[in-house]
Amino acid sequence: MEHELRGAAAVVGVGLTPFGELPGRNAMEIMAEAVHNALAESGVTMNQIDGIFGSNFSDALMPLSIAEYFGIKPRFMDGTNIGGSSFVNCLQSAAAALKLGLCNVALIAYGSNMRTSTRRGPPPHAFTVETVYKPRYPINGYALAAARHMHEFGTTKEQLAEVAVAARKWAMKNPAAVMRTPLTIEEVVNARMVVDPLGARDCCLVSDGGAAMILVARDRARDFPKAPVYMLGIGSATTHNIIGEMADLTTTAAAQSAPRAFQMAGVTPADIDIVELYDAFTINTILFLEDMGFCAKGEGGAFVANGNIAPGGSLPVNTNGGGLSCVHPGMYGMFLMIEAVQQLR
Repeated sequence: MEHELRGAAAVVGVGLTPFGELPGRNAMEIMAEAVHNALAESGVTMNQIDGIFGSNFSDALMPLSIAEYFGIKPRFMDGTNIGGSSFVNCLQSAAAALKLGLCNVALIAYGSNMRTSTRRGPPPHAFTVETVYKPRYPINGYALAAARHMHEFGTTKEQLAEVAVAARKWAMKNPAAVMRTPLTIEEVVNARMVVDPLGARDCCLVSDGGAAMILVARDRARDFPKAPVYMLGIGSATTHNIIGEMADLTTTAAAQSAPRAFQMAGVTPADIDIVELYDAFTINTILFLEDMGFCAKGEGGAFVANGNIAPGGSLPVNTNGGGLSCVHPGMYGMFLMIEAVQQLR
């Protein structure tokens, strides 16, 4: 039986800002440019928006701030913050709200001046039992996962570097990407160590940027200038917050959420042509490809080797250059969703 959310909502407009450094602008002003661009592409007017979805590390009440800034009186809002993947959660909430008639036009939006802000630093993190050890969030947890994967499965630093090099090769094809100069395996392996085993080129960018997306219910999706992109399947899951509670350092929550999304969509990994995933660190790509079923657990390092996820490889991954080379303003999820929309168009 087909899931009732399958194809229930469609993206009819997306908007991006330039990436990199956007000095003299706050996060809301950057977001506003992205929203303007999404509205212009879709033909939707601001007063038609009645559903607001968004999240930001800098504002715990983001939907309220968006509504006030734009003068919107929404009928439905969701600002659940689960980190950089919050916007996938927003997409799920927006699709459900549109399906149930709780709103007619949904806006998902994000903006950040993390690169040029005078308040630089990692996202705030609640005090936990780990705090006394003064971990460097968020990289400590990913470095621990990378070290365990290397120990358990023989994954090498060169294989981690393949992820960064593939991302850079895609970025070189993207005029909007921040980092577009060539990058080699040797340069990644020999880069300054940040948290062992992850070096500087294993880590995502710190940039400014904004992104926005407009969605409507299926029955209205063909009333707009751009070809609609339907949400066919989605899933969410959590396994831990602090790394000390992660049951298996080599298995992420994607091992639960991806099967749910595939089942809803009625597809398998073999049907997928392009993958857009959250590459905050090089180990992420390897773990997620395994957990989503594109290769067996422990084989991610070999899977990404020899340019397999780069241009010309068998599975294009992060075709905009990803968080490693295109853009990463603190929460990357919106940007990979928009890249997926643009590729599907």
